[in-house]
Amino acid sequence: MKQRILVVEDEEKLRRVIELQLQSAGFAVDQARTAEEGLKLADHAGLVLTDLRLPGMDGLELINRIRLQNASVPIIVMTAFGTVENAVEAMKAGALDFLPKPFSMDHLMTVLNKALEVSALRSENRKLREELGHHYEFDNIIGRSSAMQEIFATIERVAPTRATVLLAGESGTGKDLIARAIHYHSPRRDRPFVKINCTAIPENLMESELFGYEKGAFTGASSPKPGKFEQADTGTVFLDEIGDVPAAIQVKLLRVLQEREFERLGSNKTRQIDVRVIAATNADLQAALESGEFREDLYYRLNVVPMNMPPVRERKEDIPALAQHFLKKYAADFGGKAATISPEALDALLQYHWPGNVRELENVIERSLILCAGDRLEASDIKLDRISAARSGDVPGSFLPGGMTLQEHEQDLIRKALAVAKGNKSQAARLLGMTRNALRYRLSQMGINNDDNEE
Repeated sequence: MKQRILVVEDEEKLRRVIELQLQSAGFAVDQARTAEEGLKLADHAGLVLTDLRLPGMDGLELINRIRLQNASVPIIVMTAFGTVENAVEAMKAGALDFLPKPFSMDHLMTVLNKALEVSALRSENRKLREELGHHYEFDNIIGRSSAMQEIFATIERVAPTRATVLLAGESGTGKDLIARAIHYHSPRRDRPFVKINCTAIPENLMESELFGYEKGAFTGASSPKPGKFEQADTGTVFLDEIGDVPAAIQVKLLRVLQEREFERLGSNKTRQIDVRVIAATNADLQAALESGEFREDLYYRLNVVPMNMPPVRERKEDIPALAQHFLKKYAADFGGKAATISPEALDALLQYHWPGNVRELENVIERSLILCAGDRLEASDIKLDRISAARSGDVPGSFLPGGMTLQEHEQDLIRKALAVAKGNKSQAARLLGMTRNALRYRLSQMGINNDDNEE
């Protein structure tokens, strides 16, 4: 369905030119010569473009009346009397932007597209807040274990500040949920929360996605576009999988964190930004530091408040509550069947290693519930992921030697490489296909002395 634009302008020729331009750009257009006519059409508009000086009711009064009907519709004011006083009055009345006459059609489209982008972002965040309700209240994040209680206490302390937070932990431990909880318990709760999945953005597009671009910055850049940081101004940016950011972008992120400024791609204009940054990673950033893949100065800028999300295997006392939560969540979707779980089924969940953490637990409950024939989830209904189970050594038939876990198998390979290299760590690292620093880090985790026989 086409986006509908309402144009309120008493000059017929200009109104017609604007209508043709907007229609050629793919918009549906309603026209009005007076504010009174425009007010009758405003309910159906996705954006209002109005002159300030109109016969009868003026543009400022029109803005005030529209705001009583629709508080969220974006309004752009155009006027030949483009003084600062006009702009201030229009903005106070609820206009999103100001367009002084005469203006080019390119300028009109730039201002209009920017207003629609800002409006869409606000609408998305407003809808998200409505859907969330109290979803991110601490008592609705499942976690009765001491490890999770410590996480909740940290959220309470850090949320009111603008401090940068680095969330570390395995995939599926709920880092996204915690990042949102920090934002929605902060003074920025009514401002944008913009999540950036660093893994999902191709390296050649990352700079333009994060920092935006100007018209003509590259082939296909037909109009300027704000980046994610600009969209999150006065709110929070969540950089998920920060360990996958390439070196060239790490430099620019460091500048944003230090100076709170950046330039769009293809522009020399420095833009100031006010964002709170929360980053998350399931990668070993210490090893990345030692191998030179991650900047040390950026790491320390991000790691102001570190929070380590515990894996499910280290907080098994939370599994019964998590299982019941997901059971209740999905039981309604499947006709209310199997609303309870047997002690034997719960014991099967408690015995499992959960390499996929909370995300895997949710998937297992949903899958088991779909295949369950009775009105209670039994042990025989618990359908574990065979690949994950094999990797963790929790079921017979693991493809790793001796039923080892993946971590145990890696440590066994390291010991064998050291034996072949007769303790020479540089040679052992070459045999394993890793850097010496990365090997040294793993040896320190294994409690093996790093001081002797380096070469």
